[in-house]
Amino acid sequence: MDETTLSRIAAALERLAPPAPKAPDLQAADAFVWHPERFALTSVPRVSRVALELLQGIGRQKDILLENTRRFAEGLPANNAMLWGARGMGKSSLVKAAHAEVNRMKPGALALIEIHREDIRTLPTLLNVLREQPRRCVILCDDLSFEKEDADYKALKSVLDGGIEGRPENVLFYATSNRRHLMPRDMMDNERSTAINPGEAVEEKVSLSDRFGLWLGFHNGDQDTFFAMIDGYAAAYKLPISAEELHAAAVEWSVTRGGRSGRVAWQFIQDIAGRLGVRLGA
Repeated sequence: MDETTLSRIAAALERLAPPAPKAPDLQAADAFVWHPERFALTSVPRVSRVALELLQGIGRQKDILLENTRRFAEGLPANNAMLWGARGMGKSSLVKAAHAEVNRMKPGALALIEIHREDIRTLPTLLNVLREQPRRCVILCDDLSFEKEDADYKALKSVLDGGIEGRPENVLFYATSNRRHLMPRDMMDNERSTAINPGEAVEEKVSLSDRFGLWLGFHNGDQDTFFAMIDGYAAAYKLPISAEELHAAAVEWSVTRGGRSGRVAWQFIQDIAGRLGVRLGA
Protein backbone atom coordinates (compact mmCIF):
# COMPACT_ATOMS: atom_id res chain seq x y z
CA MET A 1 0.00 0.00 0.00
CA ASP A 2 1.57 3.28 -1.10
CA GLU A 3 1.96 6.42 1.00
CA THR A 4 -0.81 8.29 -0.84
CA THR A 5 -3.36 5.58 -0.06
CA LEU A 6 -2.34 5.51 3.59
CA SER A 7 -2.73 9.28 3.78
CA ARG A 8 -6.22 9.07 2.30
CA ILE A 9 -7.23 6.36 4.80
CA ALA A 10 -5.87 8.44 7.68
CA ALA A 11 -7.75 11.52 6.48
CA ALA A 12 -11.00 9.53 6.14
CA LEU A 13 -10.66 8.13 9.64
CA GLU A 14 -10.01 11.61 10.98
CA ARG A 15 -13.21 12.86 9.36
CA LEU A 16 -15.19 10.00 10.91
CA ALA A 17 -13.79 10.54 14.39
CA PRO A 18 -15.85 12.79 16.68
CA PRO A 19 -14.43 16.26 17.23
CA ALA A 20 -12.36 16.76 20.35
CA PRO A 21 -14.54 18.07 23.17
CA LYS A 22 -14.21 21.73 23.95
CA ALA A 23 -13.15 22.80 27.42
CA PRO A 24 -16.26 23.98 29.29
CA ASP A 25 -16.72 27.67 29.96
CA LEU A 26 -17.50 27.65 33.67
CA GLN A 27 -17.81 31.42 33.68
CA ALA A 28 -20.92 31.24 31.48
CA ALA A 29 -23.22 30.59 34.45
CA ASP A 30 -23.26 29.71 38.13
CA ALA A 31 -24.90 26.31 37.61
CA PHE A 32 -24.57 23.46 35.11
CA VAL A 33 -25.89 19.96 34.39
CA TRP A 34 -23.48 17.22 33.32
CA HIS A 35 -24.42 15.33 30.13
CA PRO A 36 -21.88 12.52 29.71
CA GLU A 37 -23.30 11.27 26.41
CA ARG A 38 -22.31 14.61 24.89
CA PHE A 39 -19.30 15.11 27.12
CA ALA A 40 -20.80 18.49 27.93
CA LEU A 41 -21.83 20.79 30.74
CA THR A 42 -25.09 22.60 29.99
CA SER A 43 -25.53 25.94 31.72
CA VAL A 44 -28.60 26.60 33.88
CA PRO A 45 -29.41 30.31 33.65
CA ARG A 46 -31.99 30.19 36.45
CA VAL A 47 -31.67 27.69 39.30
CA SER A 48 -34.88 26.44 40.94
CA ARG A 49 -34.13 27.16 44.58
CA VAL A 50 -35.45 28.45 47.89
CA ALA A 51 -33.79 31.31 49.75
CA LEU A 52 -31.64 30.18 52.66
CA GLU A 53 -33.66 32.11 55.23
CA LEU A 54 -36.87 30.32 54.18
CA LEU A 55 -35.47 26.89 55.08
CA GLN A 56 -36.84 26.34 58.59
CA GLY A 57 -36.28 23.58 61.12
CA ILE A 58 -32.78 22.77 59.90
CA GLY A 59 -30.82 25.59 61.52
CA ARG A 60 -27.84 23.53 62.62
CA GLN A 61 -27.58 21.79 59.24
CA LYS A 62 -27.68 25.20 57.52
CA ASP A 63 -24.85 26.55 59.66
CA ILE A 64 -22.61 23.53 59.12
CA LEU A 65 -23.08 23.20 55.36
CA LEU A 66 -22.82 26.93 54.74
CA GLU A 67 -19.57 27.11 56.71
CA ASN A 68 -18.14 24.07 54.88
CA THR A 69 -19.08 25.59 51.52
CA ARG A 70 -17.71 29.01 52.45
CA ARG A 71 -14.37 27.53 53.48
CA PHE A 72 -14.14 25.63 50.22
CA ALA A 73 -14.86 28.81 48.23
CA GLU A 74 -12.00 30.53 50.06
CA GLY A 75 -9.55 27.75 49.25
CA LEU A 76 -9.53 26.31 52.78
CA PRO A 77 -9.90 22.61 53.66
CA ALA A 78 -13.50 21.34 53.38
CA ASN A 79 -15.26 17.98 53.37
CA ASN A 80 -17.39 16.09 50.89
CA ALA A 81 -20.88 16.00 52.44
CA MET A 82 -23.81 13.63 52.53
CA LEU A 83 -27.21 15.00 53.48
CA TRP A 84 -29.44 12.10 54.46
CA GLY A 85 -32.83 11.57 56.05
CA ALA A 86 -36.53 12.28 55.71
CA ARG A 87 -38.01 13.09 52.34
CA GLY A 88 -38.90 16.68 51.60
CA MET A 89 -37.00 18.22 54.52
CA GLY A 90 -34.79 20.47 52.39
CA LYS A 91 -31.67 18.43 51.64
CA SER A 92 -31.14 19.44 48.01
CA SER A 93 -32.72 22.85 48.68
CA LEU A 94 -30.06 23.50 51.30
CA VAL A 95 -27.21 22.67 48.91
CA LYS A 96 -28.59 25.04 46.28
CA ALA A 97 -29.29 27.75 48.87
CA ALA A 98 -25.79 27.46 50.40
CA HIS A 99 -24.26 27.72 46.93
CA ALA A 100 -26.29 30.85 46.20
CA GLU A 101 -25.45 32.41 49.57
CA VAL A 102 -21.70 31.84 49.15
CA ASN A 103 -21.85 33.37 45.68
CA ARG A 104 -23.74 36.32 47.14
CA MET A 105 -20.96 36.85 49.69
CA LYS A 106 -18.21 36.17 47.13
CA PRO A 107 -19.64 36.70 43.60
CA GLY A 108 -18.65 34.05 41.09
CA ALA A 109 -16.78 31.96 43.65
CA LEU A 110 -18.50 28.62 42.97
CA ALA A 111 -20.11 26.74 40.12
CA LEU A 112 -22.80 24.21 41.05
CA ILE A 113 -22.80 21.11 38.82
CA GLU A 114 -25.59 18.54 38.95
CA ILE A 115 -24.83 14.94 38.04
CA HIS A 116 -27.80 12.60 37.72
CA ARG A 117 -27.87 9.38 39.71
CA GLU A 118 -27.84 7.25 36.55
CA ASP A 119 -24.65 9.02 35.40
CA ILE A 120 -22.67 8.47 38.60
CA ARG A 121 -20.42 5.95 36.84
CA THR A 122 -19.11 8.86 34.75
CA LEU A 123 -18.09 10.87 37.81
CA PRO A 124 -14.35 10.21 37.27
CA THR A 125 -14.72 11.55 33.73
CA LEU A 126 -16.43 14.69 35.01
CA LEU A 127 -13.63 15.20 37.53
CA ASN A 128 -11.07 15.03 34.73
CA VAL A 129 -13.05 17.66 32.83
CA LEU A 130 -13.00 19.95 35.88
CA ARG A 131 -9.49 19.18 37.10
CA GLU A 132 -7.74 21.92 35.13
CA GLN A 133 -10.49 24.50 35.49
CA PRO A 134 -9.67 27.63 37.50
CA ARG A 135 -13.15 27.92 39.03
CA ARG A 136 -14.13 25.97 42.14
CA CYS A 137 -17.04 23.57 41.70
CA VAL A 138 -19.55 21.82 43.94
CA ILE A 139 -20.92 18.65 42.34
CA LEU A 140 -24.42 17.69 43.53
CA CYS A 141 -25.98 14.25 43.12
CA ASP A 142 -29.56 14.28 44.36
CA ASP A 143 -31.36 11.20 45.72
CA LEU A 144 -28.29 8.97 45.61
CA SER A 145 -28.53 5.29 46.57
CA PHE A 146 -27.50 1.92 45.19
CA GLU A 147 -29.31 -1.37 44.81
CA LYS A 148 -28.13 -4.96 44.71
CA GLU A 149 -26.11 -5.84 41.59
CA ASP A 150 -25.48 -2.11 41.03
CA ALA A 151 -21.75 -1.64 40.43
CA ASP A 152 -21.89 2.13 39.88
CA TYR A 153 -20.99 2.70 43.53
CA LYS A 154 -17.41 1.69 42.71
CA ALA A 155 -16.92 4.91 40.72
CA LEU A 156 -18.06 6.99 43.68
CA LYS A 157 -16.03 4.90 46.13
CA SER A 158 -12.90 5.51 44.07
CA VAL A 159 -13.52 9.25 44.02
CA LEU A 160 -14.21 9.50 47.76
CA ASP A 161 -11.23 7.32 48.63
CA GLY A 162 -9.01 9.56 46.56
CA GLY A 163 -7.75 7.14 43.94
CA ILE A 164 -4.30 7.50 42.42
CA GLU A 165 -5.01 11.02 41.13
CA GLY A 166 -7.00 12.18 44.12
CA ARG A 167 -10.00 14.48 44.12
CA PRO A 168 -9.20 17.75 42.33
CA GLU A 169 -8.56 20.60 44.76
CA ASN A 170 -11.16 22.71 42.97
CA VAL A 171 -13.98 20.15 43.37
CA LEU A 172 -16.25 19.23 46.30
CA PHE A 173 -18.90 16.49 46.17
CA TYR A 174 -22.30 16.80 47.88
CA ALA A 175 -24.93 14.06 47.79
CA THR A 176 -28.44 13.77 49.17
CA SER A 177 -30.12 10.49 50.04
CA ASN A 178 -33.12 9.16 51.89
CA ARG A 179 -30.87 6.40 53.21
CA ARG A 180 -28.29 6.81 55.92
CA HIS A 181 -26.27 4.04 54.29
CA LEU A 182 -26.18 4.35 50.52
CA MET A 183 -25.92 0.61 49.98
CA PRO A 184 -28.42 -1.97 51.28
CA ARG A 185 -27.19 -4.37 53.94
CA ASP A 186 -26.59 -7.30 51.57
CA MET A 187 -24.24 -5.15 49.46
CA MET A 188 -22.31 -4.12 52.58
CA ASP A 189 -22.05 -7.77 53.60
CA ASN A 190 -20.65 -8.59 50.17
CA GLU A 191 -18.06 -5.84 50.56
CA ARG A 192 -16.95 -7.42 53.84
CA SER A 193 -16.88 -10.96 52.48
CA THR A 194 -14.60 -10.03 49.58
CA ALA A 195 -12.14 -8.02 51.70
CA ILE A 196 -8.73 -9.56 52.39
CA ASN A 197 -9.16 -8.92 56.08
CA PRO A 198 -12.85 -8.21 56.71
CA GLY A 199 -12.33 -7.47 60.40
CA GLU A 200 -9.89 -4.67 59.67
CA ALA A 201 -11.20 -3.53 56.29
CA VAL A 202 -14.66 -2.57 57.45
CA GLU A 203 -16.41 -2.26 60.77
CA GLU A 204 -19.80 -3.74 61.62
CA LYS A 205 -21.88 -0.93 60.11
CA VAL A 206 -19.42 0.58 57.62
CA SER A 207 -20.86 1.53 54.23
CA LEU A 208 -20.09 3.82 51.34
CA SER A 209 -21.57 6.76 53.21
CA ASP A 210 -18.77 6.59 55.79
CA ARG A 211 -16.38 7.85 53.16
CA PHE A 212 -18.02 11.28 53.27
CA GLY A 213 -16.28 13.58 55.71
CA LEU A 214 -19.47 15.40 56.66
CA TRP A 215 -22.84 13.82 57.51
CA LEU A 216 -25.94 15.90 58.03
CA GLY A 217 -29.16 14.21 59.18
CA PHE A 218 -32.65 15.52 58.35
CA HIS A 219 -35.67 14.38 60.32
CA ASN A 220 -39.43 14.81 60.05
CA GLY A 221 -40.63 18.15 61.41
CA ASP A 222 -43.08 18.65 64.27
CA GLN A 223 -46.06 20.98 64.07
CA ASP A 224 -44.18 24.03 65.39
CA THR A 225 -41.51 23.56 62.73
CA PHE A 226 -44.20 23.14 60.08
CA PHE A 227 -45.84 26.39 61.19
CA ALA A 228 -42.47 28.15 61.08
CA MET A 229 -42.03 27.03 57.47
CA ILE A 230 -45.54 28.21 56.56
CA ASP A 231 -45.13 31.55 58.36
CA GLY A 232 -41.78 32.18 56.66
CA TYR A 233 -43.24 31.68 53.20
CA ALA A 234 -46.37 33.68 54.00
CA ALA A 235 -44.29 36.63 55.19
CA ALA A 236 -41.91 36.45 52.24
CA TYR A 237 -44.77 36.47 49.72
CA LYS A 238 -46.97 38.84 51.73
CA LEU A 239 -49.99 36.55 51.71
CA PRO A 240 -53.13 38.44 52.84
CA ILE A 241 -54.31 35.98 55.50
CA SER A 242 -54.27 35.93 59.28
CA ALA A 243 -51.96 33.57 61.16
CA GLU A 244 -54.96 31.75 62.65
CA GLU A 245 -56.56 31.09 59.26
CA LEU A 246 -53.20 30.15 57.76
CA HIS A 247 -52.39 27.65 60.51
CA ALA A 248 -55.84 26.09 60.42
CA ALA A 249 -55.60 25.57 56.67
CA ALA A 250 -52.05 24.26 57.04
CA VAL A 251 -53.08 21.66 59.61
CA GLU A 252 -55.86 20.42 57.35
CA TRP A 253 -53.42 20.27 54.42
CA SER A 254 -50.77 18.34 56.38
CA VAL A 255 -53.37 15.81 57.56
CA THR A 256 -54.52 15.13 54.00
CA ARG A 257 -50.90 14.74 52.91
CA GLY A 258 -49.93 12.60 55.90
CA GLY A 259 -46.81 14.60 56.72
CA ARG A 260 -45.28 17.93 57.73
CA SER A 261 -42.17 18.23 55.60
CA GLY A 262 -40.72 21.28 53.90
CA ARG A 263 -41.99 19.99 50.58
CA VAL A 264 -45.53 19.70 51.96
CA ALA A 265 -45.24 23.24 53.35
CA TRP A 266 -44.25 24.61 49.94
CA GLN A 267 -47.04 22.71 48.20
CA PHE A 268 -49.50 24.18 50.70
CA ILE A 269 -48.18 27.70 50.10
CA GLN A 270 -48.67 27.27 46.35
CA ASP A 271 -52.24 26.14 46.97
CA ILE A 272 -53.16 28.90 49.41
CA ALA A 273 -51.47 31.57 47.26
CA GLY A 274 -53.50 30.38 44.30
CA ARG A 275 -56.70 30.58 46.32
CA LEU A 276 -55.77 34.10 47.45
CA GLY A 277 -54.90 35.19 43.91
CA VAL A 278 -51.26 35.89 44.77
CA ARG A 279 -48.50 35.19 42.24
CA LEU A 280 -45.34 33.62 43.68
CA GLY A 281 -42.17 35.16 42.34
CA ALA A 282 -38.85 33.38 41.94
